[in-house]
Amino acid sequence: MRKESNIQNILIIVLAATVLVMSVGYATFSSNLAINNSTATFKKAVWDVRFDKNSLEETSTITANTTPTVSDNSVSFAVTLPQPGDTYTFKIDAKNYGTIDANMKKITMSGVTAENEKFVSYTVNYNGTDYTSTTDGLNVALAAEGTHTITVTVKYLIPENAADLPSQQDVTVNLTAAFDYEDALA
Repeated sequence: MRKESNIQNILIIVLAATVLVMSVGYATFSSNLAINNSTATFKKAVWDVRFDKNSLEETSTITANTTPTVSDNSVSFAVTLPQPGDTYTFKIDAKNYGTIDANMKKITMSGVTAENEKFVSYTVNYNGTDYTSTTDGLNVALAAEGTHTITVTVKYLIPENAADLPSQQDVTVNLTAAFDYEDALA
């Protein structure tokens, strides 16, 4: 019995030593991680897409009745085209003065009706692409500090049938084009 008791004591001591070694080993191989004293700086973001007032350039032989009026968000012009074949054209830049990239999503154009489209041509060239009617679903990128040129052309067409020309009185056509931008992250 003594022999069994000695074996038990030895086993208890070995097990206790094993537990002690494992505890010290675990403590040695464990670590605590911490994220302390952290900061995040967010730079000022600016949304600012508008016309570059200084970029307006009339590029046709017909000049406007008055100098076109340019604000940050609109251009207004009045022109008289005296005879078929006459054209009025101007260019202006849309500029992204901000720090956020933009996408031009839609151009809304109006003014040319079925009645006057026989003798009126209204074209907006946006960054190299011609548009003659409302167009949505676009995704034309305008990077921060980037510029796109817009060319507006109004032409007095020569219709196939002379009866389609205005003959009783002058015809005034009110033309509009609106450019809808969104931030590129939307």
